[in-house]
Formats: sequence, structure tokens, C-alpha cells
Amino acid sequence: MSSNSGLIWSRREFMTMLSRAGMLLSFTSGYYPLSRPRSANQVVFTDVTASARLLHATNICGSRDNKQFLLEEMGCGVALFDYDNDGWLDIFLVNGTSLDPAISHLHPTSYLFRNNRDGTFTDVTARSGLSHSGWGQGCCVGDYDNDGFEDLFVTYWGHNVLYHNNGDGTFTDVSARAGVEGTEWRWGAGCCFLDYDRDGHLDLFVANYLNFDLETAPKRGDSVYCRYNEIAVPCGPLGFAGGTNILYRNRGDGTFEDVSEQSGIVNPRGPSVMVFVGANWRPRGSYGMGAAAADFDNDGWPDIYVACDSAPSLLYRNNHDGTFREIAVPAGCGLDENGVALSGMGVAVADYDGDGWLDIARTNFSEQVTTLYRNYGNGAFEDASIKAGLGVNRKYLGFGVGFVDFNNDGWKDLFLANGHVYSQIANRKLHISYKEPKVVYRNLGNGRFQDVSFEAGKAIRAENLARGCAFGDFDNDGDVDVVINNLDGPPTLLRNDGGNRNNWMIVKCVGTRSNRSAIGTRVRVTSGGRSQIDEVMSGSSYYSQNDLRLHFGLGKANKVDDLAIAWPSGLKETFKHLPVNQFLVVEETGGIVDSRKPR
Repeated sequence: MSSNSGLIWSRREFMTMLSRAGMLLSFTSGYYPLSRPRSANQVVFTDVTASARLLHATNICGSRDNKQFLLEEMGCGVALFDYDNDGWLDIFLVNGTSLDPAISHLHPTSYLFRNNRDGTFTDVTARSGLSHSGWGQGCCVGDYDNDGFEDLFVTYWGHNVLYHNNGDGTFTDVSARAGVEGTEWRWGAGCCFLDYDRDGHLDLFVANYLNFDLETAPKRGDSVYCRYNEIAVPCGPLGFAGGTNILYRNRGDGTFEDVSEQSGIVNPRGPSVMVFVGANWRPRGSYGMGAAAADFDNDGWPDIYVACDSAPSLLYRNNHDGTFREIAVPAGCGLDENGVALSGMGVAVADYDGDGWLDIARTNFSEQVTTLYRNYGNGAFEDASIKAGLGVNRKYLGFGVGFVDFNNDGWKDLFLANGHVYSQIANRKLHISYKEPKVVYRNLGNGRFQDVSFEAGKAIRAENLARGCAFGDFDNDGDVDVVINNLDGPPTLLRNDGGNRNNWMIVKCVGTRSNRSAIGTRVRVTSGGRSQIDEVMSGSSYYSQNDLRLHFGLGKANKVDDLAIAWPSGLKETFKHLPVNQFLVVEETGGIVDSRKPR
């Protein structure tokens, strides 16, 4: 790529060039360090997929052993949400399909599992109405019509699907009627519900990866974007035009209006970044993948962050007037510390250093460092990846990601779900492998993380093709568990064993003036001499949805001194002197309407 092209070399493209020249090995690392044993509150993750009765939910995403197109590599997301309002998290697994008619004609669907409250799940897909079949990608959850039941949005290569939760265990596809199905040529990726105009109705943001057409898509080995270590592989994103993102405004009557143009979402980098397509100039596109909405500048309005593949990532700052301004590069969260655009996949958001500002973690391609953007105030970021200790693992290709306090010590740890994309390297002795282990980083509370994957259990070290990954307490025992949607196989359900030795609190917020899901609500918990913040978010990780309840680890503190809630409506409420180790339900203007100890 010439220097006068105005574009930035991606790390992925650069490393591919180096590998072809035989220079790659000197740049790679990645191992399980012999870290010091954790002296207290050690957490072990146990694979309970089989006992939970999830093994038959096999993911289909094209050819298992010899993938020909990028579409077959990217996998699917997963949601942990309480669709039936019984207080227990259920599991929704997005599914794909195949280019093989023998499989696609079977019309594989996604899966919905109801939590039986005893560590097992029941497959209720058949009677749920979640019957759409196609190239499923991501999912997000939110009560868009404020009827008290969480609705489900699923992105596809092709038409997206909005499922209305009927409140009786079934869902209805309302995509066309609601105006959010999109067009058949778009590749829907990450998504999130948010109330960007704070009118009490959830709007919808959809990231679009790239423009993909099977009839014209280049074949393996066709160009430099289609080779890896001299192996012909499916062509990467730079062999296609990037997609443009969508923002739908909720009209409040069950329908949405596409406001992508007038809001500034569709062409975030301005009219100068255009390409000539057919007879028209169009936005170049941003290769958007993972998406998350949160208030990064603490002004009370939700912003949007998008991890982009082989292009600068995006941060849409909310202007409070129905429009956004894209500021990722000047804000310090679009590129790495060397000014290079990486291959962003998933997004996690949390205040990992406890300073009251939400930070960002982003997973990237192999040979790249997992990016940690520290928010140092007013929504300005620094790349803290290396000094935080995340440079010890560079060989893995990260997808799902989450900031989660696994040991309830009051500091957000970091979980990475990994798996490569090139099936053609599976049986080759290269510096990287196709199936990969997970990585768990413990937050040391001083701005640094320690890789504790080795001692977190053999389920963490087990290699797989992880894609979507969601976090939540599925067994309601006070610590956070993990579910992973694996490419070409069954999911992995990881039960947290040991995290609840420390104290905790889980808070479910219910909006009345604000949207019913309370998405965008900021909660601050003060206990044991320090404060923590978190925010109710839709979407995030890689194409996935975490539990909408907020989990706070409290260490050895024996009470919560102060629970402060800032609702999207502008209302602020405070509750004092609360006991620990309980589930709270807090209703806007109604106070604490329920409190329960674990079973």
C-alpha cells in the first residue's frame, strides 16, 4: 500500500508481510507463565457443559475442516439473559448455516435454553419461536417496548431479526414491521440497545462488518489478503469494502427510524473518506465488529465504541442533540500506541483501575497485543496494554472478552476467549495453532494484571475455537460464570468455583421513567473504604450479551455503606447501610423492591 494512499497499514497486514519473508517468529510470544500461586480466594473454572445438558447445541458455520470464505470463520455470539423473568439466567446461542445444501436445507436455527435452577438447562428452542435460519452473527438484549420482558435482536449476513418477547416463553419475529431488518447485502456484526436521546425508549445500534457477496468474493490464495505463511486461506477483510454502521431511533410505537445519516453514524470520519462505487461516491466503511454503548466522558449521555478489523476503531461521542461526533483517534482509543490500526474483534468496558472512568479492552488478531485503553478523564484514553502486563500473550487470536471480578475482591479481572480463523493451519506445525486456550488475567489493583490461566483450571487451558463469550451468575451463587459459543462445536459453560469466598452484591435495575431494562444506568457502590462504578449495558464482548444485572465484588467488607444510582432519566437515588451477599432489585422511584440471599 503506497504511503500517499491516506490509509493505515493494519497490524494483521504487516505481520502477514513479515511472515512471508520468514521474519515472524522473532515477533511472537505467548505462553502460560509459571505465575505465583494465589494465596487467597483462588478461583477455578469447571467445565459443566455436559452436566448442564448443552452438548447437543452444535454450532454450524460453513465447512468444519476446510473453510473457503471469511463468512465461515467468524462464528457467532451468545446471550445470558432472563427471558422468562424467573430470576435465573437463560442461554441463547446464535447459530449459522452452511454452503453445503445437505446441511443448509435442514434449516439450522439458533438455540434457547431455559435455566432449570439446578445447574441444568432445557432446550426450549422448538416452542420459543426463535426459528430463523441463516448466517447468524451477533445478539443483544433490551426491552424495546417497555412491557417488562427482554427482547432479542440477532444480526445476520443478510436480514437481521428482532424478536419480540411475548411474555409467555415465546418470541415473535417483528423485524419487518419494526423496520430493523436491514438489507440482504449487509453483514450485521455487533449490536447494542441504548437510549441515545434519553426519551425512555431503547434505540438500536448495529455495526456492519463488510460488504460480502458469495458470487464475487475472491477465492483462497487470490491475493496477498488471501495467504498466510504461504498457505492459501480465506481472504481477509481488506479484500472487501468495509461496511457502514446503522443507528435506529425508537419511535415509541413499536417501530424504528433509520437515523444513521442525520446522526453522523454512517460516515463517521467525514466526507473525505469516500470511495467510488458504481456511479456514486460512498463511505469507505469501517469494518465494524464488536460494539458497546457506555458513558465514557461521564456527562450522563451514552457514547458508542466499535472495535474495527484492520481499520481504526470508532468512538462516537454523544452531542446531546441526536447527533454523534467520531473521536476515537484523537481521543486515544482508535489505534495502538504506535499509531497502528489493529484487527479489533471484541470489546469489554469497565473501570478496571477504580478511578471513576470507564476503560476499554479490545481483542485483536494473533501476533497482536490485547489492547487496554485507560480512560484518564473526560473520555480521553492512553494505551496501557504493555505496562498493564497484557503483552505476555501475543500468539492468540482473541474474540470474546470481559472485565469481570471473578474472585470478588473488588477489582475487575479480564477474561479472553481465543481461537484462530484459518482452518488450513490446523495440521501444520507453525508458531500458532488453530484451536487455542482461554486466558485469565487477575487484576492486581495497581494498574497491572497477572496471567493466572494455568492455576484457573484445566478448563481454561483446554483448546477450542472460541468466538462469542458472555458473563453472568447462571447458578445464582454470588460469583460470575462464563459461557462461550465455540465455532463448529458445542458451547462451553464454565462454572466459577471459589469466587464467592469473598463478599458480593448483585443489583438488578428496573426503569420506570427510564427504559424498563435500565440500560445506561450508572451504579456506584461504596464499601470497605473504596468505591466502584458499573453501568447497565447491552451488547459488548464479541457479538454477545452479558447479564444485565450488575455484579460487585466486596472483598471482606461486611456491608455496603452507600449504593448510588444515576438513572438515564436524570433521577439520582441513594441507599445506605445494606447487607452483603444478596441480590437486590431496585426500581426507579420505587426503591428496593426485592432482596434475596442466594439459594
